[in-house]
Amino acid sequence: MQALLDAIAAMPLPEDACRIFHGRGGLHAGCEQWTLDAYPPVFVLTSFAPVDEGQLAAVGDALHARWAQLAPGEPLSWVFQHRGEALRIEGRSPNLPMTRLMAGSVPDPHRVTEQGARFRVHVLRGQNHGLFLDMAEGRRWVRGHMAARPGARVLNLFAYTCAFSVAALQGGAAQVVNVDMARGALGTGQQNHQLNGLGARASFLAHDVFSSWGKITRGGPYDLVIADPPSYQKGSFVATKDYARLVRRLPALLAPGGHALLCLNAPELGVDFLREQVRELAPGLIFVERVGNPPAFADVDPGRALKVLVFRQDSAPCG
Repeated sequence: MQALLDAIAAMPLPEDACRIFHGRGGLHAGCEQWTLDAYPPVFVLTSFAPVDEGQLAAVGDALHARWAQLAPGEPLSWVFQHRGEALRIEGRSPNLPMTRLMAGSVPDPHRVTEQGARFRVHVLRGQNHGLFLDMAEGRRWVRGHMAARPGARVLNLFAYTCAFSVAALQGGAAQVVNVDMARGALGTGQQNHQLNGLGARASFLAHDVFSSWGKITRGGPYDLVIADPPSYQKGSFVATKDYARLVRRLPALLAPGGHALLCLNAPELGVDFLREQVRELAPGLIFVERVGNPPAFADVDPGRALKVLVFRQDSAPCG
């Protein structure tokens, strides 16, 4: 785990929420199980494999040493989370919680910043903390795209906590419709809009996307449709079969010249999966570009990394 310790020793003082170390990208041999994120003022260490107390102590010592340099006199706060089949920490009960506060404290409410926006996060609750750090460049693209198209209308599908909506409205969108079946996530999304003074131009629909096409379509057409579904969530969305159902709807949702931002975070499915889906099921949409991922998320195989693709509808929407 030396590469992780080296990254801690060299990290700058984090201001925005960001990834510090991305072992999952495969660029650091022997560290594939580790990630380290900053949700200031809290660090979150995640392991995707069993660990022992010696490893955790080494990371803790490295964090304490670097924090003493970056913020002298300030207490260090960090959280450890295990993701995997069974948590086994040497010398401890196998029934330990999946997430542990290792030092310091977590603010409540816990708010972080990214590119001038503020977001509510929950680093002690579950695997998803309220802001997907790997999508930072996607949010930057949305903000910039809206700046060039003031007054645009946006549909944000699988909106989660609505970070894309915040970015779109900050860029100049006139209205964003956020759709997600998780009421709790949308509730956090509403808080995110309030934190940024944007609540008046956003709406929130707690619906299953696939059972609400009538209501969603009536609100269109949209100048930008964003779709960031889970890659595999039983009972909600399975990319291999459900992305096709989504792509078929895009032509009817988009205004002429409108854009679609399609996201896929499934390592086993490459860029060609999405491009083929669009080519076959929505041939009026033309591929524009792939949005790059944040440098901190570099991957030895870009095909396995997060895919964020932009398409443009050239023809008039069809029914």
